[in-house]
Amino acid sequence: MPEDMMSTKEIAHYLGIHEKQVYALIKEKKIPATRVTGKWIFPKKIIDEWIESSAKRGVREAREKSRRIEGGLLASGSNDPILDMLQTHMKKEHPEFYIFSANTGSTEGLKILNKGYTDIAWSHLLDPSSGVYNIPFLSAYLPNLKAVVVNLFYRDLGLLVARKNPLKIHGFEDLARKGVRFINRQAGSGTRILLDGELKKRRIPSAKIQGYEREVYTHFEVGLSILSKDADAGIATAAVSKLLGLSFIPITRESFDMILDQPTFFQKGVQAFMNVLQSKEFRGKVEPLGGYDFKDSGKILHSSH
Repeated sequence: MPEDMMSTKEIAHYLGIHEKQVYALIKEKKIPATRVTGKWIFPKKIIDEWIESSAKRGVREAREKSRRIEGGLLASGSNDPILDMLQTHMKKEHPEFYIFSANTGSTEGLKILNKGYTDIAWSHLLDPSSGVYNIPFLSAYLPNLKAVVVNLFYRDLGLLVARKNPLKIHGFEDLARKGVRFINRQAGSGTRILLDGELKKRRIPSAKIQGYEREVYTHFEVGLSILSKDADAGIATAAVSKLLGLSFIPITRESFDMILDQPTFFQKGVQAFMNVLQSKEFRGKVEPLGGYDFKDSGKILHSSH
């Protein structure tokens, strides 16, 4: 059989299913197949296209299911401890609205938003050349949208180390010291991009940092890795350091923004979310944590025309 054609046995192996399931898919006309001299054959190129379109359809169907929950919105992108607190206040103040959030990292959040698989992206991507957050990345990552960038808050980001900083870690150069174990964030996250930019600026090869390849997806995971003595240093928010009783070495104050398409911005669920963010009750819970600045909260930083 030609290399670009597969038999039922080969397609079963290719899809990781039983051969009987292949015949069931043929019967239900759910898989592209051709019959030649009494045998079913499957063009590999068409099968690959079918797999890709099925995967995309699955994501779209998941999104449609969330739409069936009245007031349901999907969010993805960066991570911050107070986003969970916001969700709790949303349920209390506006039980008719839901925001389902996934920690994918800032870059992936924007890409998913552009594809229409999510409604909102949380992002804190720094453009080193301009010093501006998120807006310089819109043309590259959101070509299909009329994007609105809304500031949620500014937050202090820094190096987290064990209480009283026993290894005397004070900056990026110390991460390359022998015996210092680092815990990293995943590629594409705003924190990872910040780290890579700082290392490049200082000409510190990532290969010199023990643990550079060890990745976690949230600020709390960074803090817990240090608290459990699985790592000596990592980058996370001041709030996490305070909650876990770790020492904090400030790096920067960054803009944490909500990015969405213009029609989505005017949805009632989004406006309810903004009201909760600016409420006295929510601020009263967050401000004791420290490390947050709400001076521009709710401000539209950019709107595409």
